Amino acid sequence: MAFDGFHLMFPQKEIGYWSQQYPVDWDQQALLAGKKIREERNFSRSNLEIIVRWKSQRRAGLIAKNSSDEISDALDLALRAREPRSAFAVLEGLRGVATPVASAILTAIDQERFTVIDYRALEALGAPNSQPDLNFYLDHYFPECKRLASEAQVSLSTLDRALGSWSAKKGTKA
Repeated sequence: MAFDGFHLMFPQKEIGYWSQQYPVDWDQQALLAGKKIREERNFSRSNLEIIVRWKSQRRAGLIAKNSSDEISDALDLALRAREPRSAFAVLEGLRGVATPVASAILTAIDQERFTVIDYRALEALGAPNSQPDLNFYLDHYFPECKRLASEAQVSLSTLDRALGSWSAKKGTKA
């Protein structure tokens, strides 16, 4: 099935409203763990697990199959990567990390440079059946999120929260 584009499921002028509906405690711990990775260079398993649990409880158990050295190396290399594809690639080398989880990890580390791709965001963009792999993220999803955020004059994190909130309250998935 060919990708036929995005369609924001609510008026663009409501991005601020939907962002404000986002529960502040949903991502607080994940963003703190991301800050520790970015600012303190704390590449610990516990920081990674906090971020992974934020977006996928199911994936959290798979993270345990990675050694502490693998986790530390992957986080260090992803943080130093100049190109998004490189940052994603190193994280996707870890067990339990595919593009949606890698996007959550990178977003927790740097909300100005990345945004989360997940079923909620895709649903709010009218593309619930899209396959969120790396090429889709880089070629379609991320450019669309940057465009929407720019047009609405909001940050990527504000847009991300709006998409997630809209889907949680109005969407079809539980």
